[in-house]
Amino acid sequence: MFYKVFFTICFACFGVICIGQGVVKDKPEQTEVWEPVPEKVVPGVHTAAPSDAIILFDGTNLDAWEKESDDGMVGWLLKDGAMIVKPGSGGIKTKASFGDVQLHLEWLCPVNVGKEGQGYSNSGVFLMGKYEVQVLNSYENKTYPNGQAGSIYKQHIPMVNASKPPGEWQSYDIIFKAPVFGKLGNVREKARVTVFHNGVLLHHNAILEGPTVYIGDPKYAVHADKLPIMLQDHGDKVRFRNIWLREIEL
Repeated sequence: MFYKVFFTICFACFGVICIGQGVVKDKPEQTEVWEPVPEKVVPGVHTAAPSDAIILFDGTNLDAWEKESDDGMVGWLLKDGAMIVKPGSGGIKTKASFGDVQLHLEWLCPVNVGKEGQGYSNSGVFLMGKYEVQVLNSYENKTYPNGQAGSIYKQHIPMVNASKPPGEWQSYDIIFKAPVFGKLGNVREKARVTVFHNGVLLHHNAILEGPTVYIGDPKYAVHADKLPIMLQDHGDKVRFRNIWLREIEL
């Protein structure tokens, strides 16, 4: 009788310990998580900005932008709800600075018979003013793949070519994760980017080896946690419209 009671008590205690270490979840309510409640965001219709977006360009003014070089007045043209690169006036950057973002913008390469390769409607979207997603006419226009439209310039070739013909509006939806630097200047986390071109996935969480460079290999140097977004003047009259972003934490 003693042994029976002893083993019964031991088994019960062992069961309590096991349950304490890993509670058996045998009810659906036990796996329901109620906190935190996500913030409500009203989505935009099609490519319209959602309710929590920061509007960088809505077609009415260039107030959110300044010259890349000297913080002066933007020399680009404003026409028919679009901003148009004025060749030779220089690139433009946002007055505000950003880190991790979801960025939407639309762009158009004008028809330009006789142009080809990198010379056919070249521009670029520079996250933090340093990491470029290439803008180019890549519809039946041959160039090096890591420099075509949608490429992470000189670093990642897009999975597919989703380009529309010149004269048609196109879109980029970009998710950008800024790099993280340690106190001693070491790279704790490299930048990452996901890119959709006209709704088609080109890059998913692609790792960047450093800022964009034209010659040589990219290499990180310590920079601020947030920096402006830049649009490039590469000498072509590329158009941009409907630019907005959401600041996110990745």
